[in-house]
Amino acid sequence: MDANTDRLNAFMGKMVGDMGAALNASLVLLGDKLGLYRTLAAKGPMSSAELAKATDTAERYVREWLAAQAASGYVEYDAKAGKFSMQPEQAMALADEDSPVYVAGFGNIIAAAFLDEPKISQAFTSGKGVGWNRRSECLFCGTARFFRTGYKHHLVQEWLPALDGVVDKLTRGAEVADIGCGHGVSTRLMAQAFPKSRFYGFDYHDGSIETARKDAQAAGISDRVRFEVHSAKTYPSRGYDLVCFFDCLHDMGDPVGAMKHVRETIADDGTCMLVEPFANDRLEDNLNPVGAIYYTASTMICTPASLDQEVGLALGAQAGEARLRDVARQGGFTRFRRATETPFNLILEARV
Repeated sequence: MDANTDRLNAFMGKMVGDMGAALNASLVLLGDKLGLYRTLAAKGPMSSAELAKATDTAERYVREWLAAQAASGYVEYDAKAGKFSMQPEQAMALADEDSPVYVAGFGNIIAAAFLDEPKISQAFTSGKGVGWNRRSECLFCGTARFFRTGYKHHLVQEWLPALDGVVDKLTRGAEVADIGCGHGVSTRLMAQAFPKSRFYGFDYHDGSIETARKDAQAAGISDRVRFEVHSAKTYPSRGYDLVCFFDCLHDMGDPVGAMKHVRETIADDGTCMLVEPFANDRLEDNLNPVGAIYYTASTMICTPASLDQEVGLALGAQAGEARLRDVARQGGFTRFRRATETPFNLILEARV
């Protein structure tokens, strides 16, 4: 095989960058867990000794961690002063969990992907699935933390207002179902914004529901939020005004069956909101950095989850609007539109 030298050098340069990023993901997890980013952002510039003292960690480890972060461009290094610091943009992404661009929570998801690799490798040869109930615990908290950023800064402010008449109903008092709610981040955000409405979070993973209940109790909203263990095809009917799926319909084995159940449990003038990973309808139009993240997550998480369930349609995280529209149509919905979008999400509205 004859290789073009320029293309080979460019590709190897890309591989070196990717290998460094892959290895550094473990250090992002570590820095987030130990508070190294938060402390450096709040108190920097700091030497390795100062950061170690402030975080009650060992200086020699912190010194090496800081060098790796500086080499990766995640922190800054002043050679003359021998101190490290973070630019505001770096701090927003890695140190401020309430920032609209916070992404440090992705370290938990990457850790889970590596921990569960033997199960996924086995699934590649067997064709069987790997359900959420068989995944490493850090996947659940990582998913909640990663998606919290988008939900916190877009859900109430942009996504719900983009739906036809939904905010008015929520303000007056509505019944809302959050399907596949996980730790209940989306459920809590809506409940805090609309105190006259009642919210029901459903997930088939009992560990996630237990966490959601505890967090709702801590937030002081248990009077209007209830979390129950149910699948998307078994949750009880209450004539919901709004039924939501946040980044989860594509994970389900039978999304058509899930939408049929929504049709049976929703009010006649109700709305179903699908929040899905942003994707174009053609594979070739998704070959970009966002697509790379979502196709990778879909390989390790979403597709195995769907294949572990009944039907096992395995839409994948890059299903696209056309396929989701077809799922909604088969589920009994006649009206379907893209309400709004972000670079990372499609917000779709389905109505009878």
